[in-house]
Amino acid sequence: MSELPTYVLERTFNAPRELVWRTWTEPDLVSRWYGPNVESIPHKMDVEQGGLWLHEMKWGDNSNYQRAEYIEVSKPEKLVWLHSNADENWEVAGNPMMPDWPRILLTTVTFEENGDQTNLRLTWAPHDATEAEIACFEAAISGMNKGWNAGMALLEDLLAELQSEMQT
Repeated sequence: MSELPTYVLERTFNAPRELVWRTWTEPDLVSRWYGPNVESIPHKMDVEQGGLWLHEMKWGDNSNYQRAEYIEVSKPEKLVWLHSNADENWEVAGNPMMPDWPRILLTTVTFEENGDQTNLRLTWAPHDATEAEIACFEAAISGMNKGWNAGMALLEDLLAELQSEMQT
């Protein structure tokens, strides 16, 4: 089988790795940057192998539910989870707007110390996907930066705010 199409996001943050890790693993911090331009509600976030992250993104009367099952947690270096859309009961569900969107994405986030900075690398790839799901994902890769970049901008602001609070 050929290699799966993979979305890669790389950022360097002017913040220590431990702080960047916290913004990905503490619900009150995740809700401030994940899902830009919507109300971001983590319902459950058990950051441990086999733990679940159940997340709702709400705008007006609409909600989008996401479910992540952590398969590797190596604090503060790496998070790996199986990411999917979910129904209101948190069961894996297809994407209502994109029927061929992969039901499950393998998500890997690494946090690498770089002096006073942190290099973050996120990869997203279809997991146990059909050919149609792989093709849909590959066609969407070029547009993924828009949402992720908006979230990363909010994350950058949050990290600056948290560091400022730590200095006062």
